[in-house]
Amino acid sequence: AFLPAFVYSLKVSPLIEKISDHKDFKKLLRTRNNVLVLYSKSAAAAESSLRLLSSVAQEVKGRGTISWIDCGDTESRKLCKKMKVDPNSKEKGVELLHYKDGAFHTEYNRAVTLKSIVAFLKDPEGAPLWEEDPEAKDVVHVDSEKELRRLLKKEDKPLLMMFYAPWCGVCKRMMPSYQQAATELKGKYVLAGMNVYSAEFERIKEEYNVRGYPTICYFEKGKFLFHFENYGATAADIAEWLKNPQAPQPQAPETPWADEENAVYHLTDEDFDKFIKDHSSVLVMFHAPWCGHCKKMKPEYEKAAEFLHVANDSPGVLAAVDATVNKALAERYHISGFPTLKYFKDGEEKYTLPHLRTKKKIIDWLQNPEAPPPPEPAWEEKQTSVIHLAGEDFRESLKKKKHTLVMFYAPWCPHCKNAIPHFTTAAEVFKEDRKIAYAAVDCAKEQNHDLCKQEGVDGYPTFNYYNYGKFVEKYTGERGESGFTTFMRTLRERDHERVGKKKDEL
Repeated sequence: AFLPAFVYSLKVSPLIEKISDHKDFKKLLRTRNNVLVLYSKSAAAAESSLRLLSSVAQEVKGRGTISWIDCGDTESRKLCKKMKVDPNSKEKGVELLHYKDGAFHTEYNRAVTLKSIVAFLKDPEGAPLWEEDPEAKDVVHVDSEKELRRLLKKEDKPLLMMFYAPWCGVCKRMMPSYQQAATELKGKYVLAGMNVYSAEFERIKEEYNVRGYPTICYFEKGKFLFHFENYGATAADIAEWLKNPQAPQPQAPETPWADEENAVYHLTDEDFDKFIKDHSSVLVMFHAPWCGHCKKMKPEYEKAAEFLHVANDSPGVLAAVDATVNKALAERYHISGFPTLKYFKDGEEKYTLPHLRTKKKIIDWLQNPEAPPPPEPAWEEKQTSVIHLAGEDFRESLKKKKHTLVMFYAPWCPHCKNAIPHFTTAAEVFKEDRKIAYAAVDCAKEQNHDLCKQEGVDGYPTFNYYNYGKFVEKYTGERGESGFTTFMRTLRERDHERVGKKKDEL
């Protein structure tokens, strides 16, 4: 398309597609699935937006498309009318609209900055950046390792730095208090934030021991002193702590469940067999001290044990085994998740029970012990288009595919359970494409522990993108079917563009 002379003097990126014909526009939406369109009332009105979007187009090359429709010229006016867009009604005479998977998605109404538009195009359904929140104007937002080093070098005031991930729930809950503290303490202290989720920040995460999000570090004159760990803090709590910053106090160790007063029989590797032989009906809970679901279930289990203890005609007894201490038992009964409930009848293991979590359910079931419904087959046992990989064949399998998105997961992880159906459907969409694969690695399996560590997995699920077996980047987009498919489609489009360019050159 012809571009006005001033556009060339602006050095507008050739990556911006100027469109004036309705057919061309429909074709663009049909062939590209992530398009941001600048509608302008005239070429002159578009000038400053085009400068900015030229940089954006460069940043999102291969992942998103920028298009420009000048509603001021005769041919394009018809297209704008057809699309029901009138940039004349806008204060600056421009309007930015986003189209996704061939249809209108949303008006772009976030900050009109390079960083915000790029973040939006990389994840059109993701949350806005923290710095876009006007309430966070006094938080110093750091984007790169270079900026972080510069800030630590020049800042004399005490500094608190929150290393966070944009999807992290604890971070989101804490941000309002953190930004309020930044405003109230402005001039005395500096409160900063840095999204370090991306793989490019591995060095920083290593240096400041970022093992989870948020990790909040306190600095004086550029020197790291302590971690701040009160993630439920109010602005007043943060201000109070900053008056006298101290290292986190070691937590008093929890009393082991076996040492508490309760009616549950706590068994060990040594006395387990004798106990099971001496009691004809025993329900055993295998647990771990750190397990949240176990802690939730514990009071109900104790109440049920108390009830059975005093019942005249008790249908059985309740026992517990700390599987982290009594490893021989855990191994013998293949305990891989917590809590695991097993029922023993006349000295023999009879059932594994997945569903007894309340006092009533426990007692009702013991009065009429019957086989539980068969367990849902594991993901890898189902017939799907996802390739399940293990340590030894991981790299070799990936080398055969041009584009592979790998999901590292643990079967017990709730976020993984939510993502699995979407990931599986996405794999189905591309099953005919021999160059593309969706793969999964179960990090809970012992044989995969080293692999998951080596691939930088520090939480579940983690998604890594590989090109012919070579790690390229962490996938941080939306965890729904459209997020997973859009990611692959974009890579495929990029391939087609390259092939097209090569043909043009020939």
